[in-house]
Amino acid sequence: MHVGIIGAGAAACAAAYVLSNTTDAEITLLEKSGGVCGRAATRRRGEITYDYGANYVKSTDERVTDLLTDHLDTDGLGELTEPIWVFDNDGNTSPGRESGPKRLTYEQGLTQIGKRLLAETDATLHRRTRIASLAKSSAGWTATDTEDTEWGPFDLLVCNPPAPQTATLLQKTEWESETKEDLLETIQDVEYRTIWTAVLGYDFSLDVPYYGLVNPGKDHEIGWISREECKPGHVPDGQSVLIVQANHDWSQRQYDEEPEKNITALAEMTAEIIDDERLTEPAWTDHQGWRYALPEGGAPMGVLRSAEYDGLYVTGDWVAGEARVHAALANGLETAERMVRTYW
Repeated sequence: MHVGIIGAGAAACAAAYVLSNTTDAEITLLEKSGGVCGRAATRRRGEITYDYGANYVKSTDERVTDLLTDHLDTDGLGELTEPIWVFDNDGNTSPGRESGPKRLTYEQGLTQIGKRLLAETDATLHRRTRIASLAKSSAGWTATDTEDTEWGPFDLLVCNPPAPQTATLLQKTEWESETKEDLLETIQDVEYRTIWTAVLGYDFSLDVPYYGLVNPGKDHEIGWISREECKPGHVPDGQSVLIVQANHDWSQRQYDEEPEKNITALAEMTAEIIDDERLTEPAWTDHQGWRYALPEGGAPMGVLRSAEYDGLYVTGDWVAGEARVHAALANGLETAERMVRTYW
């Protein structure tokens, strides 16, 4: 049986892991970018490693934690121990909750999750392959990319992109089914938060008592600031790297502005919050816009499951209804296991 997976995000990699280790399926992943693991994304700059999307993996889901700590390669797997503080609309900081689940990280960056999952499979990964349309026929599912290359046919198809991108694919899908319209409408109803992220590098170390700062009231133009130097192996001694994520409203307004303008604004606000004027002048910067960063909720499972009768599955944090890496991983595991129970 041939399984096609659109996207190589965390859920897709988890699904491929289950299918490859419990069935004889031939698995093909088609990923639009050059990397894997979606918003659990990592970049490197010389000796510096930084996660510019998701920040860490919470140990909230026991099964996911067990997967990462007992079943996959654990080289470089560590834990963030510094606390997360809060700040208000005026930029005033204060201690947050001290207790909570463990926050897992990797010296080589969070993208290691996807890489290590796929390393345990026989799946074939095709990078920089952007799928433009789908079709369902008696032979199975086919996917056509932007270069007009056709992939498949697949007996089963898994769609892992964010809900809006999955909906776009469905709009361009040749599929004679009463399910299609209900499925499309359901997926289109999933709302997302947009996040514009600045990465600010400094040639000095910060003396503050926290790893991250979060704005729980969502009333400041910045929603999150974190320090990559708190992650083992990420930043050399004597340097600092800040991940600054703007809130949804600011990100939407500024999304298409010149990056330098956004970086300057976020650096200035960061300096005010942390109360350190030096932060207005980073030694180097990077940035990333996440138009579909965080789903605000999930979709009714009944409608999503109805598509599975035709061999079409959807997976991801938006299916789980929780914008967390552990939720995406758990959903990928559960989706693949449902496929195994049905077809093997």
